[in-house]
Amino acid sequence: MIQAIEAALVDRSGRLARWTGDDAAVVRARPIAVTSIDAIVDGVHFTRSTHSPAHIGHRALATALSDLAAMGADPGEAYISLVCPPTFDDALELVGGMERLAERFATTIAGGDVVRGPTLTLTAAVTGWAEREDELVGRDGARPGDLVGVTGELGGSEAGRELLKRDQREPAALVHRHLCPQPRLAEGRALAAAGATAMIDVSDGLATDARHLAERSGARLEIRLRDLPLAPGLEPLALADGRDPYQLAAIGGDDYELLVTVPPAVRERAERATGATGVPLTWIGEVTAGDDLDLLAADGRTVTGLSGWEH
Repeated sequence: MIQAIEAALVDRSGRLARWTGDDAAVVRARPIAVTSIDAIVDGVHFTRSTHSPAHIGHRALATALSDLAAMGADPGEAYISLVCPPTFDDALELVGGMERLAERFATTIAGGDVVRGPTLTLTAAVTGWAEREDELVGRDGARPGDLVGVTGELGGSEAGRELLKRDQREPAALVHRHLCPQPRLAEGRALAAAGATAMIDVSDGLATDARHLAERSGARLEIRLRDLPLAPGLEPLALADGRDPYQLAAIGGDDYELLVTVPPAVRERAERATGATGVPLTWIGEVTAGDDLDLLAADGRTVTGLSGWEH
């Protein structure tokens, strides 16, 4: 299995001196390395009854690459640890889903480990690169007066998850959004270059991740729920279930959009930056003095009790 996996991988980084087949990878480094690690577990982050092996591989790498996107880093190398239960014999299909995503985002799967275990588990460690530290964006730079924006659309993955639980495959776009999340790497680099002050990927739901950004920045984020960009098809699905679509968009996890803060002076530059990638940027609030997060209803009231997904 290991030999077959190695044969399926492609070196597309140009930095590798040694990789699969040796005890460790040897990489020619750029000045600044940006490293993150994520794990996904059957029954917690996905189910084998709804996710194909290719979908599982895609998800494992996408969630890790999304962390690089949130920093504004260039993608580089990935290292994968795969725990296979005795009943799982689709490792090559899983790696194929991962490798197709890696090709799209100029990432090299440079090594990893394969072991037997009771539960299908994938851990992806990724390394991104930058020339200077000040090219990168953290969670801690939001300042009062900044605008709050979000890329793309929200709530689609949560809606897709719910459809799969019901054994439904339509609307197909919502199901695809859940099965194949897309890290916003080009958008993250563009926003960092445009002057973003803080950034985080929306992995656990806007209501949770916006609070993380506020806490790290020592500022308060005021977000207007009615300005959230809803994924097409989410609203009728939510209303049919008697749920508020904007609140659903705020709590749904696995969107992997970027929540960003920028000074008003660079608003148009940020819009042009993401527009050039084909992904819109929607302004949904402001940063004020204080701390924590206010989610505001259409009448200006603060909506309480909303939180995102907990692992």
